Amino acid sequence: MDRSHPVVLFDGVCNLCSASVQFIIDRDPGSVFRFASLQSETGRQLLAELGCSAPEGDPESVLLIEEGQLYSRSDAALRIARRLHGPARLAAVFRLLPHGLRDGAYRFVARNRYRWFGKAESCRLPTPDLRARFLD
Repeated sequence: MDRSHPVVLFDGVCNLCSASVQFIIDRDPGSVFRFASLQSETGRQLLAELGCSAPEGDPESVLLIEEGQLYSRSDAALRIARRLHGPARLAAVFRLLPHGLRDGAYRFVARNRYRWFGKAESCRLPTPDLRARFLD
């Protein structure tokens, strides 16, 4: 597996998370990011290689593996944002906020994401032209 690309691990049944993946793809014209759902064998394998396991119950909504490091919550989201094109890149300014405040807001949204945005029965399959960017 090519380790030169950062990998976004996402909750594959979360509608907000799936929309976030599409948001990233639309603002990543260089195709820097790769994607795998946390529920997939690939997602679990990538975490195991880092000495971690997928969270039990409701998984984290997004994790980022970049240069052999695992980032979670607001750190993951903001590291992703800084590599995107367009105004989305400006979200990186939130790194100036205290870590606890950022993660508190992140956890609030993550806890409510299924209620607010819904949950799919299964992971969506990528379109054929995007298939190469998905690892599972």
